[in-house]
Amino acid sequence: MSTILVTGGAGFIGSHLCEKLLDRGDKVICLDNLFTGSKKNLEPFSAHKNFEFVEHDIIEPFFTDKKIDQIYNLACPASPVHYQFNSIRTVKANTIGVINMLGLAKLQGARILQASTSEIYGDPLEHPQKESYWGNVNTIGPRSCYDEGKRVAETLFFDYHRKHNLEIRVARIFNTYGDKMARNDGRVVSNFICQALLGNEITVYGAGDQTRSFCYVSDLVNGLIKLMDAPGFTGPVNLGNPAELTIKEIAEKIISLADSKSKVVYKPLPQDDPKKRKPDITLAKEKLNWQPKVKLEDGLKKTIEYFRGIIF
Repeated sequence: MSTILVTGGAGFIGSHLCEKLLDRGDKVICLDNLFTGSKKNLEPFSAHKNFEFVEHDIIEPFFTDKKIDQIYNLACPASPVHYQFNSIRTVKANTIGVINMLGLAKLQGARILQASTSEIYGDPLEHPQKESYWGNVNTIGPRSCYDEGKRVAETLFFDYHRKHNLEIRVARIFNTYGDKMARNDGRVVSNFICQALLGNEITVYGAGDQTRSFCYVSDLVNGLIKLMDAPGFTGPVNLGNPAELTIKEIAEKIISLADSKSKVVYKPLPQDDPKKRKPDITLAKEKLNWQPKVKLEDGLKKTIEYFRGIIF
């Protein structure tokens, strides 16, 4: 049995990860400041004897007398509406907060995983994106607090690895969806599903021809655990579903699966919105024996039913 710290553990992905770790017999300490996370996400296992919740912001140092074996660092708002709400705090989470967690890992001799993002590739000039691609990122745009924050977090991880021989893992997460997403999440799938279920107009930015690749949350969590437990492999490694489709196609698919009468409306494309997004997961297949299993239609059906339950 390992004792595992999950920062951002009350969030969408974090709560799924906590539950999976508990199911396999680990002790889990969930750290979350509840800015985008929710205690409701923790209800299915909050009374578990091996689970502990601590309300804490990683921008502040965290100390514990417990022996920590592994740290999953997921603490950071992940959708534009949330990470732009307080952009300076987003940068702090990815710098000061990351330094605090790396320091804790060093003190404890723990292995630590950084939940990085496909956004470190920016608006990519390479397609699909491989881990060797350095990216095309605006350093001063409205998305930069997140994109550049995650890039410097990767830098910090590898510097701690080189200077202190810290055991690190870096996962570059592509668009993920599923139950426990917040209704006000602000990401494509949750926005479209809520609009479709309520019969509202489906808001597509630009012409809708920009592409994304969507990975179901259970597949992503399995990938994170495989990466953490893989011996001698630091990453970075792409974790996502390479099945690519346009934003307009995903809107039409959700309208159909939700049996909705909603119509698509088009609005101006936000600044620096990536035009293409598709992971090359060759490395994940080779090093982790991982690839997504849940088909988009099956995952969307489950997610639609989840949102139907919380809306109605």
